[in-house]
Amino acid sequence: MPEEEKSLPGQVDDGVRPEAHLRAAAQNDKLAAAGRAVKQGKGSLMRLAQICAGGTAISALARPVMAQVESEAAASAHLFTSSQVVGVSVVIGVISAALLSTLWSVRQRGNIETESREMRTALSDAQQRISQYQALIADKNRRIVIWDGNERPELLGQLPAETGAPQDNEFLAFGLWLKPRSASELDRAIDRLREAAQSFDMVVETNRDEILEAQGRVSGGRAFVRFVALNNLRAELAELKIERDRLMSSISAFQNLLDAIDLPAWQRDTDGRLTWVNQAYGDAVEATTPQQAINESREILTTVARERIRATATPESPFHDKISTVVHGNRTFFDVVDVKVPSGSAGIAIDVSDAEAVRAELERTLKSHAETLDHLATPVAIFDGDQRLQFYNQAFVTLWELDIAFLERKPDNAELLERLRVAKKLPDQLNWKSWKDTALAVYRSLDTKSDVWHLPNGQTLRVFATAHPQGGATWVFENLTEQVDLETRYNTLVKVQGETIDHLSEGVAVFGADGRVRLANPAFRVLWGITEAEAKPGTHIRAVGEACVQSYDRPDGWKTFAELITSFDDERRSSQGTLELFSGLVLDYAVIPLPNAQTMLTFVNMTDAVRAERALTEKNEALRKADELKNDFVQHVSYELRSPLTNIIGFTDLLRTPGVGPLNDRQAEYIDHIATSSSVLLTLVNDILDLATVDAGIMRLNYSEIDLSDLLDDVSMQIADRLQESGVTLEITAPAQLGTIVADPQRLKQILLKLLSNAANFSPEGAAIALECHREGTDFVFSVADRGPGISQEMIATVFDRFATGAKSGKRGGAGLGLSIVDSFVSLHNGKVTIDSKPGRGTTVVCRIPSVNLPRAVAAAE
Repeated sequence: MPEEEKSLPGQVDDGVRPEAHLRAAAQNDKLAAAGRAVKQGKGSLMRLAQICAGGTAISALARPVMAQVESEAAASAHLFTSSQVVGVSVVIGVISAALLSTLWSVRQRGNIETESREMRTALSDAQQRISQYQALIADKNRRIVIWDGNERPELLGQLPAETGAPQDNEFLAFGLWLKPRSASELDRAIDRLREAAQSFDMVVETNRDEILEAQGRVSGGRAFVRFVALNNLRAELAELKIERDRLMSSISAFQNLLDAIDLPAWQRDTDGRLTWVNQAYGDAVEATTPQQAINESREILTTVARERIRATATPESPFHDKISTVVHGNRTFFDVVDVKVPSGSAGIAIDVSDAEAVRAELERTLKSHAETLDHLATPVAIFDGDQRLQFYNQAFVTLWELDIAFLERKPDNAELLERLRVAKKLPDQLNWKSWKDTALAVYRSLDTKSDVWHLPNGQTLRVFATAHPQGGATWVFENLTEQVDLETRYNTLVKVQGETIDHLSEGVAVFGADGRVRLANPAFRVLWGITEAEAKPGTHIRAVGEACVQSYDRPDGWKTFAELITSFDDERRSSQGTLELFSGLVLDYAVIPLPNAQTMLTFVNMTDAVRAERALTEKNEALRKADELKNDFVQHVSYELRSPLTNIIGFTDLLRTPGVGPLNDRQAEYIDHIATSSSVLLTLVNDILDLATVDAGIMRLNYSEIDLSDLLDDVSMQIADRLQESGVTLEITAPAQLGTIVADPQRLKQILLKLLSNAANFSPEGAAIALECHREGTDFVFSVADRGPGISQEMIATVFDRFATGAKSGKRGGAGLGLSIVDSFVSLHNGKVTIDSKPGRGTTVVCRIPSVNLPRAVAAAE
């Protein structure tokens, strides 16, 4: 052991090195500092603990130092007291902690320098990448708009100048440089991108017809839209897409337009099948929807018309013609245009029924007017605005005796007048030119010109010339010679009429507007028992009435006649009736207005006719009462017969049941005869009762909607036993969809059963009965045909009469009421029944049952 280690504690060892004192002093200072740190609070203790804890991770570099310190402390431990040892240990611990902290700080500094170098390297790489990205974004073929929240958007890159896109902030005003449709779609897409983060990819078109691709995305809470100028194949593809969208929009617009117009339109494939129709087409073919018309191939045109279109239409020359077809049961004319294309054809139909009707009516009117004018005895000539002849009637030709060839080349008015003057058929004039100019001045006049021409042949004409508003004039030549002749004949006729009236057996009196007598024939005076002086011309009607009071004095007599004749009403009334005089004469009177405010009063002696009518009325009343008595008797007897017949049928059916007891063959046969006879008798009673009800006018039809297919099925089932009994078969011919009809189902079924039963009765065994049904509009038409012996022409006239029977040629006899009931029931339905038969060729009965309006039918039944 060294010498200094043997020194006692507390003694100064001069051999101690100054460096040891310095270290001790330093250690004491560190202990003091540690003490102060302990006093500063828990925060410093925590830092110290962290430093000490960090020492555990110190590298192996500090461990030899610590070992050396500990060895030295152990070597000198026996030289110090326990307190000194503790102090030294504390100092050593503090020194170790400080050393460890220093080493840790050095290491951390190295780590920080390493991280700093790495960060500088990463920053350099990031700046390099940013430069690369900026160079990429700065490409002239793309531009990016970035939105970060509500801040102002950032614009990166640019687009080619030929696109017309602004390079400044006006770039976001898309409506300035994009087409309206593209601008509106882009604005809506950006709004959805920023509000709901909905990405989009779309193609927009600039005002310079350049194509851009717009892509919207959301990344890192930012919304950005990239605009890329397309070229080559992508641009062509985008243009094709835009063109396709434009074409689809146009097709949709045209289809919507065709659906909105009231003109049937259609499209077909190369095989002629419908591929598209509009709403008007579906309505025309009575389809619920246009698709139903396509699925069911409902055609608006007939097969002949379609084949004609298919044969004549070419791509260079579309089909265009008028075609007649049936729409909603009415004959309709369509102006059809059908265009043939490589994919098929397309057509449209314009309803020209009204135009055709107007055109036909105009043609008929013009033809009628021409025929009317041609049949007039008054000569008429019509000239156009060029004063050339356009129309003339036969009377014109007859009057002037002109050549038809000359008239047919439509000469002008001046040439016509010159020709008539040369033929010396016009009046001689001193100044022909002035006269002709005056006659032709009608074309410049607003009023009708009238003149009298005295012809060289002795005729006198009144000439009317009327100018047309559209140009031209109409010349009418009235032959006054014929008028004078007519006036002469009229005067003669008046005289003859007067003589005739005087010799009439009917009483006639004519009164003027002032109520005074103009004429009264002798029969009038005789009927009323008055003198000629009392009914002379000029006598007022009141005086005539006072003279007639002795024969007839009623309030509705001559006072009424006087009111009718002298009334100041604007509308003159006529009246007629019957009156009976005190003498027993019955007169039919009539008050008849005449021209010139005159009134004719006539009286016809109807005494004998009234007496005969009264006798006939009394006889008719007696016959009506007898008919009522007959109807009451028939109804009473029918009802009284029905009750016992029902009992007979019921007990017959009861005897057939096994519970009553066995029957032998003869008894069973008798029971069958009883049942058959009872059924026939019950049918006869029911028929008589139905006819009596019809005759009495109290039968009412119970209208309802009937499915005709179900009706035929029901009738065929009910008539099956009757057909089997007669050994005949029933053949029903009817379309698949007969539809419905509004009629009385019970009566309609009776009609069919009666006709089929009658046909089965007269058909030979093994034959077939034909029942054919079809629709004609809303009418239900059916016919029943048999191959029986037929009916002679003499019997056809009475075949619908009651109790008219041809039982001698049938399988079973009858009362002859079947066809009479059929005729009655068809008449109640406002229908019609006809029969066609020839001996040896069978009989065919045809019935037509019209469908009625259900509400009106129900009201009529009530």
